[in-house]
Parts: sequence; structure tokens; C-alpha cells
Amino acid sequence: MPRNFQPTLNHRAPVPAIRRVYYAPPDDPHRHDPYSPMSAEHHTLPRSTWVLMIMLTLGWGFNWPMMKLALAAIPVWTFRGLCVAAGATGILLIAGANGHRLLPPREHWPRLFVTSLFNVTGWNILISYGLTMLPAGRSAILAYTMPLWVALLSVPVLKEPLTSRRLLGLALGMGGMLLLMSNELAVLRAAPVGALLVVAAAMSWALGTVLIKRFPTALPTTSFTGWQLLLGGLPIVLGALLFDGGKLQPLSWQATVALAYNMIVAFILCHWIWFEVVRRASATVSSLGTLSIPVVGVFSSILVLGERPDWREYAALALVLAAIATVLVPAGRRRT
Repeated sequence: MPRNFQPTLNHRAPVPAIRRVYYAPPDDPHRHDPYSPMSAEHHTLPRSTWVLMIMLTLGWGFNWPMMKLALAAIPVWTFRGLCVAAGATGILLIAGANGHRLLPPREHWPRLFVTSLFNVTGWNILISYGLTMLPAGRSAILAYTMPLWVALLSVPVLKEPLTSRRLLGLALGMGGMLLLMSNELAVLRAAPVGALLVVAAAMSWALGTVLIKRFPTALPTTSFTGWQLLLGGLPIVLGALLFDGGKLQPLSWQATVALAYNMIVAFILCHWIWFEVVRRASATVSSLGTLSIPVVGVFSSILVLGERPDWREYAALALVLAAIATVLVPAGRRRT
């Protein structure tokens, strides 16, 4: 060994950096876990929701003529009572079979109940009565003024900014809705109560959507959807027993298909999809993504109920697709 050799005693292996992890309480709206809504306020719909939004658009859009067929044979309260009962039962069974947490924290029960009153009870009863007074296609148009109410409520409640992209999307979408309504003003004037009921339903749904984001519940989406339908459906089932007497006449095959479609597609599948989209994206962006539903509602009513389209339907479709593009196409990065 050389005389001048000295071992390096202070040599240390590199120490890996320690990653700090923040554990937020379950009721923190900024907590990222599978049981609570995401906190990042997206300006566009996440790519993970695109397929879900297509399924939601087709499922709920085609449901408008289905509801019209069902309500022609089934009383309002009984129809909605059967739907919410089937939806709640089916979704909670799916949640239990998949091992999802079924019960929320005790302190979250009040917010779960209040949001269900707006999302399920108010929406379903108001829209059903309004639909008995208005054509299915035009009811769908009025109902999907919901994004406008969500955008307005999100500013004071959620502190969401009304960016130029969101304002453009609202202007395009509402322009399409007004264009579709322009040919039906006489119908709306003849049935103002029906129009008011549908708009009130849209406002109820909008408020429920905003409250879900403001007061998240520590549950997986499947369990949360089931409890929304169960708690919000209890007043509806009670109303069916009080007002309809539980009477159900023999149904035609059209009404039977419409009822089954509502139970399985509209209530089990589409309600789960909607709450999952709201969990992943901001309230305003989620609601803007639904603007294509009334267009599908109008064209499916044409197909099922025999209505005839004109240039307004096609122009409105173009405006709505442009509105949806504002929440699908990411904004370009600024050059520095």
C-alpha cells in the first residue's frame, strides 16, 4: 500500500430525498382519494370523462321520449317512485358486491340528505309534472338551461371564475337553446306553468350539483349515487302512496319498455355516470358538458314520437357542439 494512501472515511452514499405526504381529513374538499370529489378546478373536461359524457348524452338524451311514453300510462309519483327505488336498490347492490364502503361518516349525513333533495326529489317531481304539459323535446331544452344556473351559482358558492372560455360556452349553448325555443313560443305561452316547472327543475338540479362540490361526501361514487337516490326517493315513494294510492294499470309494451329503460339506463347507469363526472371536473365544466343531451332529446323525440326537424334543430346542434368544444379542447399554452 502506498505511504501517502489515506482511506476516505467520510464518504457517504447519496441519501434518497424524503417525499412528504399530506394526509387531509375526510371532509377536506381538497383531499385527493377515491372517496371524495377532486379539488382541481379544470377549465376543460378531463379526457377520462369523455367516454362517460358520450354515454350520458345518449342515455339521458334518448330518455326524454321514453319519459313521455311512460307518463302517458303511469301517474307521475308512481312512475318516479318506481324509478328511484330501482335505481337506489340496483346501485347499492353493485356497491356492496364490489366491496365499496357503504356508509358515510356520521357528520356527512346532513349534507347527503340535503343534496339528495335538490338532485333527486326536486328534479324528478318538477320535471315529471312539467313534461306532462310540454312536448318532450322542448322540455329537454328548458331543462338544460341548468348549466346557466350552475355557472351563476358557482361564482358565489364555489368561487369558480367565469373565464372567457366558460362565458363563450354558455353563450353558444344558451343560444342553441333559445333557437330551439323560438319556434315553440306559442306552446310555452299556452303552458306557462309547465315551462316554469321545468325551469324550476333545472334550478333544483343546478343547486344540488353546486352543493355536492361545496360539501363533498366521503363515499365512493357508486355508494354516493345509491344514497342520493334512496334518500331523495323516500319523499317520492311516500307521495306515490299518498297521491296515487299505489294504483298501476296494465301497461302497453311501449310503456313497459319506457319504464324499464328509465329504471336501468336513466337511473342506474346514467346517475352513476353523472356523479362520477361531477367528482372529476368542476361544476361549471361538468354542466356545460351536458348541453348535447337536449339535442339528442329533440332528435330522439323526432324518431320515437314522429316530430319533424327543421333548420333550427340543425343550427342549434352546431351551436351546442361549439359550446361543448369550449370545455373539451384544452387552451393553448402562452408563449414566454
